[in-house]
Amino acid sequence: MRQTTIVAIRATPVTVPLEAPLLHSNGAHWGRFVRTIVEVETADGCVGLGELGGGGESATAAVTGLLPYLAGHDVFDLEALRFKICNPTASLYNNRTQIHAAIEFACLDIMGQKLGVPVHDLLGGKLRQDVPFASYLFFRYANPASGEGEVRTPEQLVACARALKAKHGFRVHKLKGGVYPPEHELASYRALAAAFPGDSFRYDPNSALSLDEAMHFGRAISDLRNDYFEDPVWGLPALRRLKELVPIPTATNTVVVNFEQLATNVEMRAVDVILLDTTFWGGIRPCIKAAVVCETFGLGVAVHSSGELGIQLATMLHLGAVLPNLVYAADAHYHHLTDDLIAGGPLPYRDGAIAIPPGPGLGVSLDRDKLRRYHELYRELGSYPYDRDPGRPGWFPLVPNTRWANPDVSSTPALDGRF
Repeated sequence: MRQTTIVAIRATPVTVPLEAPLLHSNGAHWGRFVRTIVEVETADGCVGLGELGGGGESATAAVTGLLPYLAGHDVFDLEALRFKICNPTASLYNNRTQIHAAIEFACLDIMGQKLGVPVHDLLGGKLRQDVPFASYLFFRYANPASGEGEVRTPEQLVACARALKAKHGFRVHKLKGGVYPPEHELASYRALAAAFPGDSFRYDPNSALSLDEAMHFGRAISDLRNDYFEDPVWGLPALRRLKELVPIPTATNTVVVNFEQLATNVEMRAVDVILLDTTFWGGIRPCIKAAVVCETFGLGVAVHSSGELGIQLATMLHLGAVLPNLVYAADAHYHHLTDDLIAGGPLPYRDGAIAIPPGPGLGVSLDRDKLRRYHELYRELGSYPYDRDPGRPGWFPLVPNTRWANPDVSSTPALDGRF
């Protein structure tokens, strides 16, 4: 048996607190992120790290259940790994894209450790020393423990952005919308632009707007310094029609998340900027392949965030390191976390950017005490429903949505996970 063959796969669900609950068009992040930490061990005891969203018994079973598929598999055989667990026709019945991503992260981590090089050296070599990030602003409930952190009004949004800019140096600001009526979010977005002249902005309502609402919103912000208009409406045909009506580049992380959809978009020219997510696309390497297609056909790329802890953030940084056509600041929820479970604590921002980890592999390692602590916190609190709002029991959105939250009402709901 070669020393780089897989002998064990472990999965540990964790929950790490956020400063405050984050609202989005489908519901909320209920004051914490739930993630599953994946460890792949090889025959010689080397351990690589991965991460995916969500947790619980089902996620743990899905990850560890792959050991019969992968026992004896060499971590260097990444193309074979893809077909072993993500065969495209079998995936109609057992879609494992995000699990494949976590396993790929861990395999690349082991490869880098074995060769004594960072992951970006395995992917073509870094083109930059750090990756710039956007501030990624959310409407928020107040933290129920402290009563602080509410973001509901334009004034509160600007104050939050000002604090983040002072702390981390952000020069690009993204507003996650789709929560309040479009006219309220328009006023909030324009207040941001007025507060930070010279900075860039982007708006993402998670496809909650109708075509008519998106047209009026887009025209009302067309005088601002917009990076792009991200997922204002649902679907490539609607995005294609919107491009004819609004002079702002369109972007998506929802309707172009695989190569078939990317090919369709190349033909339709519905979306100008593809946000590449290292989990949604199934790993770092598929994102690089997609970026090459985008470069060939003149499409922009950015790095998407799906609620990462430090392990996935490291994959985003290594991806950002090697993409020649990355001209937009990346997204990250990372600055909303109160802690991380990587050794040394959260990776720091400097002038709105995070340095690419220089160490071998992903360049991060686990703080085992924090892994235990946040696993125990997960066992205490359990999961929460991402697509429900703790402040609006029984509510669910439509697409396009008409069931907006009331911006005149301040509330601090309990976060017990029931709905």
